[in-house]
Amino acid sequence: MSDTTVDVDTSADGTLVIHPRGHFDAGDAVHLRRTIVHAIRRERPLRMVLDLRDVDGLDPINLGTLAAACQLGDDHHVAVFLDNPSESTATQLMAAGVPPHRLRHINSTARTIGS
Repeated sequence: MSDTTVDVDTSADGTLVIHPRGHFDAGDAVHLRRTIVHAIRRERPLRMVLDLRDVDGLDPINLGTLAAACQLGDDHHVAVFLDNPSESTATQLMAAGVPPHRLRHINSTARTIGS
């Protein structure tokens, strides 16, 4: 398992914000998936945002988890959005089946580690 964290917060308007940080590989998939599923199925906010600004990379399993989060949200009437992905991550998410309207604020600037 890599050095990753997943923070969960609720904004003033009731939006649940999940903020993963680091590089997510297969060893991190269970924790991220459980956090997302719990949020959608148990907390059932009207809106959930996955803020990807501090994600350095996602493996195919975690890309699929984020794509499935959009579908699970639809099933439970939770609007799921993926905010601040890098251009490459946004491209990978769309290839995994995430509808383009779910991706917001795509970061087109290259991010260097440690900045």
